[in-house]
Amino acid sequence: MSSYGTFAQYYDRLTQNVRYAERAGRLNGLIGKWQRPDMPERILLDLACGTGSLTEEFARLGWDVIGIDSSAEMLSEALDKKYDSGLPVQYLQQDMRRLDLYGTVAVTVCALDSLNHLPSADALRQVMERVNLFSEAGALFLFDLNTAYKHRKVLADNAFVYELSDAVCVWQNALSDTAPEYPVTIRLDFFEQLDGNKYRRSSEEFTERVWQPEAVKVLLAETGFTLLELLDGDTFAEPSETAQRLLYIARAAGGQQMRREDMPE
Repeated sequence: MSSYGTFAQYYDRLTQNVRYAERAGRLNGLIGKWQRPDMPERILLDLACGTGSLTEEFARLGWDVIGIDSSAEMLSEALDKKYDSGLPVQYLQQDMRRLDLYGTVAVTVCALDSLNHLPSADALRQVMERVNLFSEAGALFLFDLNTAYKHRKVLADNAFVYELSDAVCVWQNALSDTAPEYPVTIRLDFFEQLDGNKYRRSSEEFTERVWQPEAVKVLLAETGFTLLELLDGDTFAEPSETAQRLLYIARAAGGQQMRREDMPE
């Protein structure tokens, strides 16, 4: 999985269309709808937290938040935000396939297509197993996934150019129109302005894959989750055939509270 080095520097400016406060608020409403009243802790895990924008919004809503990401560069941006905001967020650099916490959480959120970046269904299974292990019994797991419609009709083989004050980003997609994963390889070329008319070019590439709903439901059941609700991940309404993102809300059977030395590797 990519470290998103240069991408991290520009991620927030390239995702200004994401209304993080609104998204956190709507997710928090769904948590309130489904969370058991006897849940002992208000600890929320933001899995693949990136630069921490959504993480901080959950902290503002009163959650004790742990943000986890595999990218040191993304976490560096998140820590800069934490320094400015003073919010009580804890950040850890971990691969979510090998999630390792000191205790259990009441809610796990993995938003904005992060699980589409996983390289295989086995990797998705690993994530679900680890989330369940570090969940309180009855805890919630909310995650969204890009749909085949989005990959085939929206991302497809399209290209986009983003002009920033100090750089230009050329975003190019390459679709492999093969079921069931419909992988899209995304190449980002950044042209960072130096002195005068000189630019420095840097490139990053990663692939997103579709995980079909029926397969996701099977994996959830096999890893100790009960699916509670499936929604359009953008409108939060019932999903349609043209939904670009699906939001899964599941309840964990929950792992046992263990001493750290008892945790599986």
